[in-house]
Amino acid sequence: MTDKTVVITGTSSGIGLETAVRAARSGWLVVATMRDLGKADALREAAAAAGVAERVEVRRLDVTDPGSVAECLAAVVADHGALHALVNNAGSGHVGTLEIDGVDAARRVMEVNFFGVLNTTAAALPHLRASGGRVLTVTSVGGVVGQPFNEAYCAAKFAVEGYMESLAPVAATVGVRVTLVEPAAVASEFVANVGIPEDRNELLERMGPYTPALDAYLVRTAGAFAHAQSAGDAAAAVVEALDSQEPAVRVQTSDAARTFIAPKLADPDGSRVLGMTSTWVA
Repeated sequence: MTDKTVVITGTSSGIGLETAVRAARSGWLVVATMRDLGKADALREAAAAAGVAERVEVRRLDVTDPGSVAECLAAVVADHGALHALVNNAGSGHVGTLEIDGVDAARRVMEVNFFGVLNTTAAALPHLRASGGRVLTVTSVGGVVGQPFNEAYCAAKFAVEGYMESLAPVAATVGVRVTLVEPAAVASEFVANVGIPEDRNELLERMGPYTPALDAYLVRTAGAFAHAQSAGDAAAAVVEALDSQEPAVRVQTSDAARTFIAPKLADPDGSRVLGMTSTWVA
């Protein structure tokens, strides 16, 4: 494993940071990317504390900028000779609703959470074909079950789930494995970045007729995150899939995630769907 290189996006905090450190501890050479290198200190400190600083490189990559993506991946392959895995983790949340926020808000969320994933995956695929590598994409249980006031976020995650599930059998014909990783509530800085201001009344006031429903949603969500999975535990599931010889198409990071999606998915690991669609391209 010591010569295998993985690029991970969105590593300044949360699941991405923990995944970078754990992947390095598992033997990967980790290229940890983020849009703002000014936020890299936490990752560098965590890598040093874990004794893997020499196996974690920090590079700039903006998933919404195809030029930034292409430049970063080309440099990785030039420097290390190959790319063996990509972990799509970068993302952003949004709490709101269509009538109040409009379509532009949804476009912004899709740009990061959906098209950002496509930008990185498209650029990585030629290198992953060459190495017989893999793509892991961190989605969410919100990519399986639509959730109130998360319309744009869930739409983006649904899109990623559909795209990657469709890509999986095609990529497999050229030796590339595709896996979706679905956390439920995770205690990380992501919670602070979903568009809820410190003064929740500010958000409630602009919701107009939707205020009572949003108030109830925020109360329920606060309870869910009070028992959230740690970012480290979620990252452990990502790295387990990264290391697996036969990774599932769909992986949940906790029992809570599996329970949450169970009413929607009778095929929680994706094997039935892939078993069917793989025959279409064999």
